Amino acid sequence: MSQSKILLESGTNELEVIEFYLDEPGYRGAYGVNVAKVLEILREQNITAVPGERHPSVMGAFRHRDGAVVPLVDLACYLGKTLEEHEPPKVIVTEFNGVITAFQVSAVNRIHRISWEDVEPPSEMLQAFSQSAFTGVVRLEGRVVFLLDLESVVADLNPDLAVRQSAPVVLNQGEQVYSIVHADDSGSIRKMVKRLLEEGGRFQLQQATNGEEAWEMLQELKHRAERENVPLTSLVQAVITDVEMPRMDGLNLCKRIKEDPVLKQLPVALFSSLITDQLLHRGEAVGADAQFAKPELSELGRRLLELLGENI
Repeated sequence: MSQSKILLESGTNELEVIEFYLDEPGYRGAYGVNVAKVLEILREQNITAVPGERHPSVMGAFRHRDGAVVPLVDLACYLGKTLEEHEPPKVIVTEFNGVITAFQVSAVNRIHRISWEDVEPPSEMLQAFSQSAFTGVVRLEGRVVFLLDLESVVADLNPDLAVRQSAPVVLNQGEQVYSIVHADDSGSIRKMVKRLLEEGGRFQLQQATNGEEAWEMLQELKHRAERENVPLTSLVQAVITDVEMPRMDGLNLCKRIKEDPVLKQLPVALFSSLITDQLLHRGEAVGADAQFAKPELSELGRRLLELLGENI
Protein backbone atom coordinates (compact mmCIF):
# COMPACT_ATOMS: atom_id res chain seq x y z
CA MET A 1 0.00 0.00 0.00
CA SER A 2 1.35 3.41 -0.91
CA GLN A 3 0.37 6.80 0.47
CA SER A 4 0.15 8.06 -3.11
CA LYS A 5 -2.93 5.87 -3.62
CA ILE A 6 -4.98 7.67 -0.99
CA LEU A 7 -7.93 9.16 -2.86
CA LEU A 8 -9.57 11.21 -0.12
CA GLU A 9 -10.24 14.80 -1.03
CA SER A 10 -8.78 17.20 1.53
CA GLY A 11 -11.12 19.03 3.87
CA THR A 12 -14.13 16.69 3.67
CA ASN A 13 -13.78 15.69 7.35
CA GLU A 14 -13.33 12.08 6.25
CA LEU A 15 -10.58 9.58 6.89
CA GLU A 16 -9.78 6.08 5.75
CA VAL A 17 -9.15 3.52 8.45
CA ILE A 18 -7.54 0.10 8.12
CA GLU A 19 -9.40 -2.27 10.43
CA PHE A 20 -7.32 -5.06 12.00
CA TYR A 21 -7.83 -7.65 14.72
CA LEU A 22 -6.23 -9.00 17.87
CA ASP A 23 -7.53 -12.50 18.60
CA GLU A 24 -7.83 -13.06 22.33
CA PRO A 25 -9.19 -16.30 23.82
CA GLY A 26 -12.91 -16.23 23.02
CA TYR A 27 -12.84 -12.66 21.74
CA ARG A 28 -11.76 -10.88 18.55
CA GLY A 29 -10.88 -7.26 19.28
CA ALA A 30 -11.27 -4.77 16.43
CA TYR A 31 -8.85 -1.86 16.03
CA GLY A 32 -8.08 0.73 13.40
CA VAL A 33 -5.34 3.02 12.17
CA ASN A 34 -5.39 5.97 9.77
CA VAL A 35 -4.42 4.86 6.25
CA ALA A 36 -2.35 8.04 5.88
CA LYS A 37 0.16 6.56 8.34
CA VAL A 38 0.40 3.11 6.71
CA LEU A 39 3.11 2.26 4.20
CA GLU A 40 2.11 -1.36 3.59
CA ILE A 41 0.79 -4.61 5.05
CA LEU A 42 3.26 -7.52 5.20
CA ARG A 43 3.23 -11.17 6.12
CA GLU A 44 5.00 -12.38 9.26
CA GLN A 45 8.63 -11.20 9.18
CA ASN A 46 11.92 -12.84 10.08
CA ILE A 47 13.35 -10.61 12.78
CA THR A 48 16.68 -10.04 14.47
CA ALA A 49 16.88 -9.43 18.20
CA VAL A 50 17.55 -5.84 19.26
CA PRO A 51 20.55 -5.60 21.63
CA GLY A 52 20.29 -3.84 24.97
CA GLU A 53 17.34 -3.13 27.21
CA ARG A 54 14.00 -2.67 25.50
CA HIS A 55 10.28 -2.78 26.11
CA PRO A 56 9.02 -6.40 26.18
CA SER A 57 6.64 -5.66 23.31
CA VAL A 58 9.54 -4.89 20.94
CA MET A 59 10.05 -8.24 19.24
CA GLY A 60 13.13 -7.22 17.28
CA ALA A 61 13.79 -5.61 13.91
CA PHE A 62 13.74 -6.48 10.22
CA ARG A 63 15.13 -4.88 7.09
CA HIS A 64 12.54 -2.99 5.08
CA ARG A 65 12.60 -2.93 1.30
CA ASP A 66 14.16 0.56 1.22
CA GLY A 67 17.05 -0.68 3.36
CA ALA A 68 15.85 0.81 6.64
CA VAL A 69 15.97 -1.37 9.75
CA VAL A 70 12.45 -1.29 11.19
CA PRO A 71 11.52 -2.20 14.78
CA LEU A 72 8.62 -4.64 15.12
CA VAL A 73 6.18 -4.14 18.01
CA ASP A 74 3.89 -6.89 19.27
CA LEU A 75 0.79 -4.75 19.68
CA ALA A 76 -1.04 -7.33 21.81
CA CYS A 77 1.89 -7.49 24.22
CA TYR A 78 2.01 -3.69 24.43
CA LEU A 79 -1.70 -3.61 25.31
CA GLY A 80 -1.26 -6.38 27.89
CA LYS A 81 -3.27 -8.97 25.94
CA THR A 82 -2.74 -12.71 25.38
CA LEU A 83 -3.51 -13.95 21.88
CA GLU A 84 -4.75 -17.19 20.35
CA GLU A 85 -3.12 -17.81 16.97
CA HIS A 86 -5.65 -18.87 14.35
CA GLU A 87 -3.60 -17.88 11.30
CA PRO A 88 -0.16 -16.43 10.54
CA PRO A 89 0.01 -12.87 11.88
CA LYS A 90 0.20 -9.74 9.74
CA VAL A 91 2.57 -6.78 10.03
CA ILE A 92 1.41 -3.17 9.56
CA VAL A 93 4.30 -0.90 8.54
CA THR A 94 3.70 2.75 9.47
CA GLU A 95 5.44 6.08 8.96
CA PHE A 96 4.81 9.35 10.82
CA ASN A 97 7.02 12.02 12.37
CA GLY A 98 9.68 10.79 9.94
CA VAL A 99 9.91 7.42 11.73
CA ILE A 100 9.08 3.95 10.32
CA THR A 101 7.66 1.46 12.84
CA ALA A 102 5.93 -1.90 12.32
CA PHE A 103 3.19 -3.49 14.42
CA GLN A 104 2.34 -7.21 14.47
CA VAL A 105 -1.39 -8.02 14.65
CA SER A 106 -3.55 -11.13 14.28
CA ALA A 107 -5.26 -10.24 11.01
CA VAL A 108 -6.20 -7.32 8.77
CA ASN A 109 -9.77 -6.86 7.57
CA ARG A 110 -10.22 -3.96 5.13
CA ILE A 111 -10.28 -0.21 4.66
CA HIS A 112 -13.30 1.82 5.78
CA ARG A 113 -14.07 5.40 4.78
CA ILE A 114 -15.67 7.23 7.70
CA SER A 115 -16.38 10.75 8.91
CA TRP A 116 -14.57 12.25 11.87
CA GLU A 117 -18.06 13.17 13.11
CA ASP A 118 -18.57 9.46 13.83
CA VAL A 119 -15.39 9.20 15.91
CA GLU A 120 -15.90 9.67 19.64
CA PRO A 121 -12.99 10.59 21.91
CA PRO A 122 -12.08 7.78 24.33
CA SER A 123 -13.32 8.10 27.90
CA GLU A 124 -10.89 8.77 30.74
CA MET A 125 -11.49 5.22 32.01
CA LEU A 126 -10.64 3.71 28.62
CA GLN A 127 -7.51 5.83 28.40
CA ALA A 128 -6.44 4.65 31.84
CA PHE A 129 -7.01 0.98 30.94
CA SER A 130 -5.22 1.30 27.57
CA GLN A 131 -2.17 3.38 28.59
CA SER A 132 -3.62 6.23 26.45
CA ALA A 133 -3.09 4.07 23.37
CA PHE A 134 -6.33 5.11 21.61
CA THR A 135 -7.30 8.35 19.94
CA GLY A 136 -10.95 7.52 19.30
CA VAL A 137 -13.75 4.97 19.17
CA VAL A 138 -16.05 4.29 16.20
CA ARG A 139 -18.77 1.76 15.30
CA LEU A 140 -18.20 -0.05 12.01
CA GLU A 141 -20.78 -2.56 10.79
CA GLY A 142 -21.94 -3.15 14.36
CA ARG A 143 -18.42 -3.58 15.77
CA VAL A 144 -16.80 -1.23 18.25
CA VAL A 145 -13.43 -0.31 16.73
CA PHE A 146 -10.69 1.37 18.76
CA LEU A 147 -8.52 3.78 16.76
CA LEU A 148 -4.88 3.37 17.71
CA ASP A 149 -2.89 6.41 18.84
CA LEU A 150 0.39 5.46 17.19
CA GLU A 151 2.24 8.55 18.39
CA SER A 152 1.45 7.70 22.00
CA VAL A 153 2.59 4.09 21.59
CA VAL A 154 5.86 4.96 19.86
CA ALA A 155 6.62 7.79 22.30
CA ASP A 156 6.08 5.39 25.20
CA LEU A 157 8.45 2.86 23.66
CA ASN A 158 11.04 5.51 22.75
CA PRO A 159 10.71 8.83 24.64
CA ASP A 160 13.20 10.43 22.23
CA LEU A 161 10.45 10.29 19.58
CA ALA A 162 7.82 12.04 21.69
CA VAL A 163 6.72 15.60 20.98
CA ARG A 164 9.43 17.62 22.64
CA GLN A 165 11.21 20.90 23.08
CA SER A 166 14.88 20.07 22.70
CA ALA A 167 16.27 23.56 23.19
CA PRO A 168 15.20 26.79 24.88
CA VAL A 169 13.14 29.08 22.69
CA VAL A 170 14.17 32.74 22.67
CA LEU A 171 11.68 35.00 20.89
CA ASN A 172 12.36 38.53 19.79
CA GLN A 173 10.92 41.14 22.08
CA GLY A 174 7.90 43.07 20.87
CA GLU A 175 4.98 45.02 22.20
CA GLN A 176 2.18 42.97 20.64
CA VAL A 177 0.94 39.82 22.36
CA TYR A 178 -0.80 37.57 19.84
CA SER A 179 -4.02 35.70 20.64
CA ILE A 180 -4.01 32.21 19.12
CA VAL A 181 -6.72 29.55 18.87
CA HIS A 182 -5.08 26.13 19.24
CA ALA A 183 -6.85 22.81 18.61
CA ASP A 184 -5.42 19.39 19.56
CA ASP A 185 -7.13 16.34 21.03
CA SER A 186 -4.05 15.44 23.09
CA GLY A 187 -4.13 17.00 26.54
CA SER A 188 -0.37 16.60 26.99
CA ILE A 189 0.36 18.36 23.71
CA ARG A 190 -2.04 21.19 24.53
CA LYS A 191 -0.25 21.75 27.84
CA MET A 192 3.18 21.61 26.19
CA VAL A 193 2.28 24.02 23.39
CA LYS A 194 0.58 26.43 25.80
CA ARG A 195 3.60 26.45 28.12
CA LEU A 196 6.06 26.84 25.25
CA LEU A 197 4.28 29.72 23.55
CA GLU A 198 3.06 31.64 26.59
CA GLU A 199 6.31 31.52 28.56
CA GLY A 200 7.97 33.66 25.88
CA GLY A 201 5.46 36.44 26.57
CA ARG A 202 4.41 36.89 22.94
CA PHE A 203 1.33 34.63 22.78
CA GLN A 204 -1.89 33.90 24.63
CA LEU A 205 -3.70 30.68 23.71
CA GLN A 206 -7.37 29.75 23.64
CA GLN A 207 -7.43 25.97 23.35
CA ALA A 208 -9.90 23.44 21.97
CA THR A 209 -9.96 19.65 22.14
CA ASN A 210 -11.05 19.17 18.51
CA GLY A 211 -11.83 21.08 15.33
CA GLU A 212 -15.53 21.38 16.09
CA GLU A 213 -14.83 23.10 19.40
CA ALA A 214 -12.29 25.39 17.73
CA TRP A 215 -14.81 26.29 15.01
CA GLU A 216 -17.36 27.23 17.67
CA MET A 217 -14.73 29.40 19.40
CA LEU A 218 -13.97 31.18 16.14
CA GLN A 219 -17.65 31.74 15.39
CA GLU A 220 -18.13 33.30 18.81
CA LEU A 221 -15.09 35.55 18.28
CA LYS A 222 -16.48 36.61 14.90
CA HIS A 223 -19.88 37.44 16.40
CA ARG A 224 -18.21 39.30 19.27
CA ALA A 225 -16.23 41.41 16.80
CA GLU A 226 -19.47 42.26 15.00
CA ARG A 227 -21.25 43.16 18.24
CA GLU A 228 -18.39 45.36 19.45
CA ASN A 229 -17.79 46.81 15.96
CA VAL A 230 -14.07 45.95 16.05
CA PRO A 231 -11.87 44.05 13.60
CA LEU A 232 -11.73 40.29 14.11
CA THR A 233 -7.94 40.54 14.22
CA SER A 234 -8.15 42.64 17.38
CA LEU A 235 -9.49 39.51 19.15
CA VAL A 236 -7.59 36.67 17.48
CA GLN A 237 -4.63 36.70 15.12
CA ALA A 238 -3.99 33.07 14.07
CA VAL A 239 -5.03 29.42 14.39
CA ILE A 240 -2.86 26.36 15.08
CA THR A 241 -4.50 22.97 14.60
CA ASP A 242 -3.68 19.30 14.69
CA VAL A 243 -4.96 17.25 11.75
CA GLU A 244 -6.33 14.05 13.34
CA MET A 245 -9.11 14.90 15.81
CA PRO A 246 -12.53 13.41 16.65
CA ARG A 247 -15.69 15.24 15.53
CA MET A 248 -13.87 17.60 13.10
CA ASP A 249 -10.32 17.24 11.82
CA GLY A 250 -7.86 20.05 11.20
CA LEU A 251 -8.14 19.92 7.42
CA ASN A 252 -11.90 20.49 7.53
CA LEU A 253 -11.43 23.24 10.14
CA CYS A 254 -8.89 24.97 7.89
CA LYS A 255 -11.16 24.64 4.85
CA ARG A 256 -14.09 26.18 6.75
CA ILE A 257 -11.95 29.07 7.95
CA LYS A 258 -10.65 29.82 4.46
CA GLU A 259 -14.16 29.69 2.99
CA ASP A 260 -15.57 32.08 5.60
CA PRO A 261 -15.58 35.71 4.33
CA VAL A 262 -14.49 37.05 7.74
CA LEU A 263 -12.36 34.26 9.22
CA LYS A 264 -10.33 33.69 6.05
CA GLN A 265 -7.99 36.56 6.98
CA LEU A 266 -6.60 34.50 9.87
CA PRO A 267 -3.38 32.56 9.15
CA VAL A 268 -3.84 28.83 9.80
CA ALA A 269 -0.91 26.59 10.71
CA LEU A 270 -1.23 22.80 10.69
CA PHE A 271 0.84 21.12 13.43
CA SER A 272 0.70 17.35 12.98
CA SER A 273 2.62 14.09 12.64
CA LEU A 274 1.02 13.82 9.18
CA ILE A 275 3.08 16.72 7.76
CA THR A 276 5.29 14.79 5.37
CA ASP A 277 6.58 15.47 1.85
CA GLN A 278 3.97 13.02 0.51
CA LEU A 279 1.05 14.64 2.37
CA LEU A 280 1.86 18.37 2.19
CA HIS A 281 -0.57 18.70 -0.70
CA ARG A 282 -3.49 17.96 1.63
CA GLY A 283 -2.80 21.07 3.70
CA GLU A 284 -2.12 23.15 0.60
CA ALA A 285 -5.48 22.05 -0.89
CA VAL A 286 -7.41 23.53 2.05
CA GLY A 287 -5.43 26.79 2.09
CA ALA A 288 -3.15 26.24 5.10
CA ASP A 289 -0.68 29.11 5.46
CA ALA A 290 1.98 26.95 7.16
CA GLN A 291 2.54 23.30 8.05
CA PHE A 292 4.72 22.28 10.99
CA ALA A 293 5.75 18.68 11.59
CA LYS A 294 5.69 17.09 15.02
CA PRO A 295 7.49 16.14 17.19
CA GLU A 296 9.91 19.08 17.42
CA LEU A 297 8.45 22.13 19.16
CA SER A 298 11.45 24.44 19.42
CA GLU A 299 10.83 26.37 16.20
CA LEU A 300 7.07 26.75 16.60
CA GLY A 301 7.11 30.17 18.31
CA ARG A 302 9.59 31.72 15.89
CA ARG A 303 7.79 30.38 12.84
CA LEU A 304 4.49 31.69 14.14
CA LEU A 305 5.97 35.16 14.47
CA GLU A 306 7.22 34.92 10.88
CA LEU A 307 3.75 33.83 9.77
CA LEU A 308 2.30 36.88 11.53
CA GLY A 309 4.63 39.17 9.58
CA GLU A 310 7.41 39.84 12.06
CA ASN A 311 11.03 39.89 10.94
CA ILE A 312 12.91 37.32 13.02
